[in-house]
Amino acid sequence: MPKVLHIEDDPNNRQLVKKVLSADGFTVVNAIDGVTGIKAALAVQPDIILMDIELPDMDGYEVTLKLRGELEGHDVPIVAVTGMGDKDMIEAVGCDGHIFKPIDVTKLPGQVRSFLRAGRKVDSGKTPDTKATSRDDLLRVQGQKIAGRLQAKIEELEKANRLLLESEKVRSEFYRNLSHELSTPLTPVVGYLNMLRGGELGPLDPLQLRSLESVNRGITRVRAVVENLLDMTALTTGKMTFFSRFYDFNRLARESINLCEDSFTQRGIDLEIAIPEKTYKGFGDPDKLKRAMVQLLENAVKFCRGDGKVHVCTRLGAERLSFLVYDSGKGIPKDELQSIFKTFYQIDGSPTREHGGAGLGLALARKIVERFGGEIWAESPPRGEASRLQWANTMVGLWVPERMTDDENLAP
Repeated sequence: MPKVLHIEDDPNNRQLVKKVLSADGFTVVNAIDGVTGIKAALAVQPDIILMDIELPDMDGYEVTLKLRGELEGHDVPIVAVTGMGDKDMIEAVGCDGHIFKPIDVTKLPGQVRSFLRAGRKVDSGKTPDTKATSRDDLLRVQGQKIAGRLQAKIEELEKANRLLLESEKVRSEFYRNLSHELSTPLTPVVGYLNMLRGGELGPLDPLQLRSLESVNRGITRVRAVVENLLDMTALTTGKMTFFSRFYDFNRLARESINLCEDSFTQRGIDLEIAIPEKTYKGFGDPDKLKRAMVQLLENAVKFCRGDGKVHVCTRLGAERLSFLVYDSGKGIPKDELQSIFKTFYQIDGSPTREHGGAGLGLALARKIVERFGGEIWAESPPRGEASRLQWANTMVGLWVPERMTDDENLAP
C-alpha cells in the first residue's frame, strides 16, 4: 500500500482526504501542522507528501524547504495542495506539483498515483544555466537552514507553552486546596465568635466586647480573601456556574451599597448615591453581578482617606447597563490603569504598603463581568463629568449587556 503523509491544519480536509484515499488502497498518515509534519515524514518514511501551503506555524514553503534537506537522497514527491499558492514559489522550494483546492475527490486518487509514478521532478528538460543552478542551490540550502532554525524555535515555544499550562494547572489546584484548608477551620471560629458576641456563652464586659469586635473585623477580612480566592479559582477553571434570570440592575446596585455601608461609615467617607428609582431590567446572574459591584465599592473604600468622597451612579445606554464608582483617592498612574484588573496585582506591592488586600477583588470583578459579555475599566482622572464631580480622581466602572446570552453563560 502506498503511504501518504497529509500535512493539513483543517480537520475537515484531513478527514475527507483520508476517507477518499483509504478507500482507494492508500495508507494515510495525518499531520496537523508543519512541525508535526516534519517529524512524521522522518518517522514514517512516506511514499508521497501532500502539503497544505497555509499552515499555522511554518507555512508549506518553509516545511518543503526543510523536508528537502532532511529527505535528501529519497525519491519522495512533495505535492502542494492549495487554492492560492504561488506556482513559481511552489516549484522553487522543491515541490513536484500541486493540486488545487477545493479538492476534486473523484480525481484525487488518480492525481496521487500520477505523482507517485512520476517521482521527484529533478530536471525540467531545459539546458541548465550553471550560474543560475548554483545560485538556486545556494538559496535552497540557506532556506533549509532558516526553516530548520524556525522549526527549532517553534518547538522551543511549544515546550515553553506546555510548561506554562502545566504550571497554571498546578497553581489553580494549589489555590483551590489552600482556600479549602483556610475556609474549613474558619467555620467553627466564626460560629463560636458569633456565640460569644451574642452572649450565648455568658455575659461579657464592654472591653471584652470591643476586643471581640476587633477579632470579628479581622476574621471578616480573612473570610473575604478566602471567598475571593475560591471564586477566582472557580472562574479560572471554568467551574463556576452562572444561573441566569431577570433582575433589576438598580436594585442590585442599591443592595451592593448597603452591603458596604458600614465600611464607608467606619472610614468617614461621604457617600453620594445617584441611582434612579425606576427599573433597569437585565437578564443574567444577579448574585454574581452583585459580587462584582461590591468589589468596585470596596476598592473605593480602600483608597479613600477619612475625609474622602465617593459617588455611585448607574446608567442605561444602548442595550447596556453601567455601574460607575467615583472616588477622591490619590488616583492611578496612567500606565497602571489596565494592570489593576490583573490577578494579585498591587500598585504598591511592597510589604509596607498602605492599602491591604490580596489583589483579587478587581480581578474577580473583571472575570465576572466578562462572563456576562461586558467590560470593566478605570479612568484617572474621570473623563467628561459634571463640574460637581471635579473632586473625583478615579472612576472604576463596569457595564454588562441587558441580556446575558446562552453562549456567554456557557463560556469557560
